[in-house]
Amino acid sequence: MAAIFLFGPSLCSAQSPSRPPGYAGSDTCQVCHEDIAKAFQKNPHHVVETGAKPAWKGMACESCHGPGGKHAESADAAAIVNPSKQPAAKTDQICLKCHLNQPTHAGRIRSSHVKDQVSCTSCHAIHQGPDKLRPTRADDINRKCASCHNSVWAQFQRPYKHRLPEGAMSCTDCHNPHGSFLARSVRTVAANEPSCLRCHSDLRGPFAFEHAPVRLEGCTTCHEPHGSANPRMLTRHEVRFLCLECHSNIAAGSALGGVPPAIHDLRSPRFRNCTICHVKIHGSNVDAYLER
Repeated sequence: MAAIFLFGPSLCSAQSPSRPPGYAGSDTCQVCHEDIAKAFQKNPHHVVETGAKPAWKGMACESCHGPGGKHAESADAAAIVNPSKQPAAKTDQICLKCHLNQPTHAGRIRSSHVKDQVSCTSCHAIHQGPDKLRPTRADDINRKCASCHNSVWAQFQRPYKHRLPEGAMSCTDCHNPHGSFLARSVRTVAANEPSCLRCHSDLRGPFAFEHAPVRLEGCTTCHEPHGSANPRMLTRHEVRFLCLECHSNIAAGSALGGVPPAIHDLRSPRFRNCTICHVKIHGSNVDAYLER
């Protein structure tokens, strides 16, 4: 007796009468995509298949890939939607059908990733387990970000930097990859403060006597957060040069002043490191000159 192979229209013949026309159902998808179906069972998105909401129950695959009836009959790749091969804007629209306005994805449609046409599937492995869908280990996150941001990762190889190469921190500790209201997608903490203050809370204040750049311009006025060749990740190799960008008698047309105010004679070594005297450089509660 000749063997009978079921293919083509027979794959969809047993579909539930309650299923919308053109939809094949997840069981039909699993016949050909068995490896993906097994991995998907460990994926948080599997709740679409088994969850209490009946809209896509039994059709989780088609909630993202669109109706699969024609694809099941013809096995033609053009007859099904593949989000990873769609333009970034269309891929994002598919994901945002469910994830729009969630707190963890707030601002996604306004981030720099959108401007640069980086889709959700560029970072997230949609069918894989939770560790691939949304990496949580610092090493995995940093490796993913560094695959595009090579120049930034190179800065972390400098001698003074945050401990990302050691796996003690990740890029997402400071940046929100889905977007932020601050420049460079910087995260905020507490009362909408920059993410630096989540770790450096002793520098938060409020102080009775504030150092204006700390409050108005932010940490990057003096520090290079990704890494620097200078101690304390300073933007200048000597503290005096950094301070003199603001605290100097700047000559007309000069970008950097060379004459410090009052008694500060830079010919004397004791005046070349401003923070020897002005130890509370981020702010003080007792001294207007930030000396204590």
